[in-house]
Amino acid sequence: MLADWTSPTVVHGDCRRSRTTTSPVFVSSLSQRPLRYAVLGAGFAGLSVVWHLLTHCPKELHLRIDIYDEAGIGGGASGVSGGLLHPYSPKVKLLWRGAECWKECLNLVNIAEAALGSEESNYEVGESGPTFSEFVVRRRGILRPATNMKTLNLLNDNAQNCLSSCRIEAMDKDAAWNLVPDICVPLNTAFYMPDAVNIRPQHYLQGLFLACKNLAKEPTSGFGEKELYLHQKSISNLLELEGGYDAVIVCVGAKADTLPELSGKLPLRTCRGIVACMELPDNIRDDYPEHGPSILSDAWLAVQGSRSLLIGSTWEWKSRNSSPYVSIDEASKALEELLPKASAIYPGIKNWRFTRARAGLRAMPPLTSYGSLPLLGCIDDLVSETSSSKYWLFGGLGARGLLYHGWLGNLMAQAVLSCNEHIIPSELTSWKNINR
Repeated sequence: MLADWTSPTVVHGDCRRSRTTTSPVFVSSLSQRPLRYAVLGAGFAGLSVVWHLLTHCPKELHLRIDIYDEAGIGGGASGVSGGLLHPYSPKVKLLWRGAECWKECLNLVNIAEAALGSEESNYEVGESGPTFSEFVVRRRGILRPATNMKTLNLLNDNAQNCLSSCRIEAMDKDAAWNLVPDICVPLNTAFYMPDAVNIRPQHYLQGLFLACKNLAKEPTSGFGEKELYLHQKSISNLLELEGGYDAVIVCVGAKADTLPELSGKLPLRTCRGIVACMELPDNIRDDYPEHGPSILSDAWLAVQGSRSLLIGSTWEWKSRNSSPYVSIDEASKALEELLPKASAIYPGIKNWRFTRARAGLRAMPPLTSYGSLPLLGCIDDLVSETSSSKYWLFGGLGARGLLYHGWLGNLMAQAVLSCNEHIIPSELTSWKNINR
């Protein structure tokens, strides 16, 4: 059960020692000093933690949060992801704690969408500023054709255990063609998730950051001021933050291994993924159906609009290249891999034009009996023997960071505020038992 944060809490026993420790929230309420947190990373994990720190911190407390990210909001792998959101594996099996993750993620998406909508309305009445005409979330569902008998049987079995909030409907070729004309359905069966959505990650993260800023600016009575700052700079080591913060939460994905205190100590594998951006040429009038879903197969197609979509993703294991920029040679090799997979299901992609490629370096967690689960927990023992519940990790989101980040960010924020790692399910902290 999640803790109730209507009042400050004292927690006895920190995340790794037997001696007594006291929650920073409780200390702050006694001394009336500002409570300060540093969040490293402004992607899915980092901004989810920030949002939930702001919402769970008692309103009477003075809270300051500093976000550090040299690439800015969504400048890393989070901003490059395809944005296909549903609570299932590629074979539509419900993922570990999929219901909680699905619900929490949709909540954050709605919050981000509302924040950008409100901002756009303000500009429409005469204020100067950016426009947000492009979508945050495209609600058209996702279609998964069955391509071989083994997959078909698994899809059929797994679809029986779908969530009522994200249904899976089996359909024949004709029904699939009504959604996407000329789509290949080799076994006359496809599986449609009408409630699944497609997020535009960069816009979503900008909206979530705006929502965090708005929440921090809400008027409070008394001492409970909330401050939020984004620092577009990198942190080269964790100990340079020593003494300045009540807690430091590391949410930098694959770059966690570049921090000297964590290098070689986390059971993470790196994987560079390339996504191809495609557009229909002006001389072709056969738009992608306005209400057509995105497509899952050996390569996924994330539809951005009637004339724009993304194809992904490649998997380059053990890469250390975190640059989002893709060379001409690298893009060419990615297209050679992705286009045949995409055209096998959606032959019309052959008429589309490649415009550019983007890349992200994913941090892939170890495989467990529950699947590939992110890594959460207190990491004082990896950073400083003198610290107590000060350093925390939220990493290894892998290929499903969009689904996991909302619910896990909520858990992480509550664990940090209370100095209580036991709030986090043991499945997410068991990585500490792996021999490193």
